[in-house]
Amino acid sequence: MNCGGHTQWTFVLMAAGSGSRLGGIAKQFRLLGGVPVWHWSVRVAQALYERGRIAELVVVVPAGEDVDAFDHAYGVPTRYVAGGSERSYSVLNALRACRTSHVLIHDAARPFVTRELCEALVDCALQNGAAIPVLPVTDALKRLGDDGSVSPVDRQAIYRTQTPQAFELDVLLGYMEADSSRTYADEAEAWLHYRRDIGYVEGVEGNFKITTAEDWERARQIACASVEVRVGHGYDVHPLVPGRKLVLAGIDFSRILVKDDCRLGLLGHSDADLICHAVADALLGAAGLPDIGLLFPASEPVYKDACSADLLKEVASRTRREGWDIAHIDVTLLAQIPRIGAYTHDIECALSRLLESSGKVHFKVKSGEFVGSVGRGECMKCHSIATLTR
Repeated sequence: MNCGGHTQWTFVLMAAGSGSRLGGIAKQFRLLGGVPVWHWSVRVAQALYERGRIAELVVVVPAGEDVDAFDHAYGVPTRYVAGGSERSYSVLNALRACRTSHVLIHDAARPFVTRELCEALVDCALQNGAAIPVLPVTDALKRLGDDGSVSPVDRQAIYRTQTPQAFELDVLLGYMEADSSRTYADEAEAWLHYRRDIGYVEGVEGNFKITTAEDWERARQIACASVEVRVGHGYDVHPLVPGRKLVLAGIDFSRILVKDDCRLGLLGHSDADLICHAVADALLGAAGLPDIGLLFPASEPVYKDACSADLLKEVASRTRREGWDIAHIDVTLLAQIPRIGAYTHDIECALSRLLESSGKVHFKVKSGEFVGSVGRGECMKCHSIATLTR
């Protein structure tokens, strides 16, 4: 879909392959550095989105695959498309789902793509209509004849092609739909079949495709050597008082618990959402940033009755700008009253949306067992642990 002449980009992630040559679980689902292989490319898409270089992410998943295995809250608008029996059919499905004027098509089996390569391709394609990353062939080449003969091949004009590849969406779609029964090794082949000029940029050696067991071991070693992990702890406490809203993880429980005659809320300068506060401080601690008291001081009138969910979203954004991915969030709420254990899943989903992260969120509630200030229903307390990677 061409957006009225306005240049916008879709990042298409091809994650529908079977990975049969590698054997076992499909390679895009294997854990690499603690996350599935395809998540590495999603992180690059998120970085491109935050820099205004792409407008959406389209993920091509295996036909019949449970989309819930893919569906997470990301920092970029994301949709899912079923793959086909051949790569070309999967690409066609993706192109028909795009809502922009241009497209970057990338293989999930190339986890070490860089933002800089993507941006170079975007700039080159805007001048040439399409662009591909290429690398020279360094090995000596030979051609083997059917008669057993061996002859040299001049490698000077031979280049390897990588992904992502960048195209004007409507033009590429037209070429691939012109003969939809034809299959192509890559989208550049379809483009060149119609004798269109194509731009190119220097590829990245590290942007290799995981195909063999040797490739997997190489990727695993790179991932293990390059991933930095940090853990941060957050804590907050607020008194329960009459006449205040009870807001937890951005959810107004004062409305949900009306039938329980809940008339207590949390007292604070903001909306006193102690779950958001604890998670925010855990993120900031892990990232080595100032805590929320310094970032959003209670002495500032602008934060009077502030929405803590918005503050958490800002903290998550700052964390990502520092290069960190949110791998896991663990939250424990200590509360005697009211009882909100039935809403555990709702709170986990709410936090995932606020964090815009593919990381796992785990939430649990513990009773005060009628001991101490929590047990007497005087307050709520919250602890959170955040695990970040980069």
